[in-house]
Amino acid sequence: MITPHYPSYKNIDPFIDVEQLQALDGFITERLHQRLAAAEDRPFYTGPFLLDADAPALPGTRMIELARSREPENYYDLDRTEIWEPAPVAAEFAPLMDFIASLPFATTGRMLIMYDASGRAVSAHKDHESAELCHEFIWFRTNLSKPFYMLNPDNGERAYVTGHSAWFDTVNQFHGADASGELSFSIRVDGVFSDEFRSRIPFPAENRSAAPSVWACSLSH
Repeated sequence: MITPHYPSYKNIDPFIDVEQLQALDGFITERLHQRLAAAEDRPFYTGPFLLDADAPALPGTRMIELARSREPENYYDLDRTEIWEPAPVAAEFAPLMDFIASLPFATTGRMLIMYDASGRAVSAHKDHESAELCHEFIWFRTNLSKPFYMLNPDNGERAYVTGHSAWFDTVNQFHGADASGELSFSIRVDGVFSDEFRSRIPFPAENRSAAPSVWACSLSH
């Protein structure tokens, strides 16, 4: 079995239309500026698994929920695609929804835009601690202004995402973002990867959450 290195992430750029994604930058930026005045979007909560217990769990980021669950909110249901449906606000982001439809998913669950007009830092955190739960998701951005990283808790080493998209282990390492001082945003889409895409992934027999890092450290593409 391949031993994953931390910090690490799998670059998803080769599997998506990066030019189409970059072309959405102006559109999404404009939509976000329009929403800033209303300030009605929910605050982003990192969850309780912070690297530094004194770091803010509400770092100032807000969320635009492009999909809503028909059941009570539960983080472990992100990929239960049968309970998710597009939220009304998704219509305001139709070109983004078209791009999401082109991603290598068989079906999608939660879809989320995370943004901060001030570009404040996002506290380093894990999403959960269930080693056998591997959420299938793609994190992506239209520009490179958000300094987003993975962090090895044992030695403090950071690996910054250098491209436009990533899939990463959210259990065996921490992730967060440095302050940028300007509008920053990213999008995360959870779901079930397509059979063709899943066939590329060397899922480990144990610690399934490590799959993105195992893939990143393997020679498969």
